[in-house]
Amino acid sequence: MNLIHVIVLAIIEGITEFLPISSTGHMIIASSVMGIASNDFVKLFTVAIQLGAILSVVVLYFKRFFQTLDFYVKLIVAFIPAAIFGLLFSKRIDALLDSALTVGITMFVGGIILLFVDKWFSQSVVKEEKQITYLTALKIGFFQCLAMIPGTSRSAASIVGGMSQKLSRKAAAEFSFFLAVPTMFAATVKKLYDFYKEGHVFTGEEIKLLAIGNVIAFIVALLAIKTFITFLERRGFQLFGWYRILVGGIIIILIVSGHDLKVI
Repeated sequence: MNLIHVIVLAIIEGITEFLPISSTGHMIIASSVMGIASNDFVKLFTVAIQLGAILSVVVLYFKRFFQTLDFYVKLIVAFIPAAIFGLLFSKRIDALLDSALTVGITMFVGGIILLFVDKWFSQSVVKEEKQITYLTALKIGFFQCLAMIPGTSRSAASIVGGMSQKLSRKAAAEFSFFLAVPTMFAATVKKLYDFYKEGHVFTGEEIKLLAIGNVIAFIVALLAIKTFITFLERRGFQLFGWYRILVGGIIIILIVSGHDLKVI
């Protein structure tokens, strides 16, 4: 893995992490195309640079993270389903991460769903995080678990889950951002622990690459979040739906036609 690989993957992470288009799916395909996907450090890198992305949420919504204890309780409640499912099915999830075809299918199906989300959940009554109940937070947490299937998109799953509970597009998106902090932090810590447990030791070069990747992901994510919220309020999800259908369709066609996009 070289500096060019780091820059490309970090930019992809920063742009896609909070958009409903699947950052994991994009990085699986990108690392596969660049021929570095089978490297253990690369697999760790694609998860670890999420720290830079979630830091952008804390910076942009700094005041929200230092207001009430109730805010943190809601995040914990919403995080519980992902924590349980992640521990129970970690091996199966890791196996799915090796499948580019899974990414293609879930990207395509998720795109079709996004085409109709705005019509399905047009009646919103919850406009801000303070109005979200603990039960609603838990339900959103279960929706987030769908993102354990690569290509689904954690952001898309949790936003759609929020809208299904009558949250406005903005409120659902912002709660999805907040929920990303404990979820992605836990996923990164677990990946780092597994990496260490398997006997790997970071070299000075790998530490440098991780630092650069996190800084780039942080900066790009800052811009992506601001742009996404503005776009979402004005235009909704249809453009993201068509994008997912296009990318998912291309991946499926390439694999069916014999191109080797396997990550393993």
